[in-house]
Amino acid sequence: MVLALDTHWIWDSWYIRDGDVWHGYFLKAPKAIGDPELRHWNVEQGHAVSRDLKTWEHLGTCLAPSAEPAWDDYTTWTGSTLRDDDGRWHLFYTGASHAEDAIMQRIGHAVSDDAHTWERVNGGLCLDLTGPNTGAYEHDFDTGLWHDRAMRDPWVMKDPKDRGWLMYFTTRASGIAEPNAGGAIGFATSPDLMTWTLEPPVFAGGYGQLEVPQVFEYGNRWYCLFCTSAEHFSRDQAEAIPGGPVTGTHYLVGEGPRGPWRIAEGRFLDGSLPCRRYAARICETDNGLVILGFADRPHGEFVGHVTDPDPVRVDNNGYLGVDKLEMLEE
Repeated sequence: MVLALDTHWIWDSWYIRDGDVWHGYFLKAPKAIGDPELRHWNVEQGHAVSRDLKTWEHLGTCLAPSAEPAWDDYTTWTGSTLRDDDGRWHLFYTGASHAEDAIMQRIGHAVSDDAHTWERVNGGLCLDLTGPNTGAYEHDFDTGLWHDRAMRDPWVMKDPKDRGWLMYFTTRASGIAEPNAGGAIGFATSPDLMTWTLEPPVFAGGYGQLEVPQVFEYGNRWYCLFCTSAEHFSRDQAEAIPGGPVTGTHYLVGEGPRGPWRIAEGRFLDGSLPCRRYAARICETDNGLVILGFADRPHGEFVGHVTDPDPVRVDNNGYLGVDKLEMLEE
């Protein structure tokens, strides 16, 4: 019952509920390319719908890279989808170009009236690491420190205090000597989803990268989900995590959407070696929280489908736990 395609690998995904229907968006690449590691450079975005997050109807490709030359003519990577106050759909996504060998990542914006057919807004590009707060970020590519100029995986949500809209994204902070301590959650604000202002990161540290952030409130507590790999733990975090580094999904806890944020104490939320599930998302259903993400390499070989959801429990102190009920198969 997993979200799988016979002809394509699936990886990062994101979800939005519209009444009784869940819309699932995901990255996909044709298995005909042979090597799943090449999927990142042969990517499109797919769209599927479900009523239970288990049984899915695949609606096909909904976004692909632009024609060359363009800032997003190589990749249209992970993002988020939402509806504005007037009911129009918005997609925010990661783009990169052939001209820069996908090293320089930026954030794009498209709109839709049907949640499937997307039109880029003014060429798509909506946010780059520019402006007065640029210095807070690792905004130039430095081959001696990290493998890319990280600015990807935008998560956009309405400001709960009705001050517009908030964006979180995967990035790196400046001035941190240990590469695996420089990962950050970037931040931007907008009054209207169209004009964005880059703000300083809301969190930095612990890992070389905190991928695919998802910020949400549940039970009057704030959480920021992220994923990372065992090789990207900082020295301090590798010593602090019970059981040692793993690959998968963990989270920050915060006092509000702007923080301050801290790494959740205790065991890693949903990780293993080899990685069972990566780039997970938490969805709030009528029966509580569930987690789902893509099956990575639970048996050593890449799988590439979205897992069925597992229940997420919340203890009295607000910490999250996962009951892994579903078995992943290749």
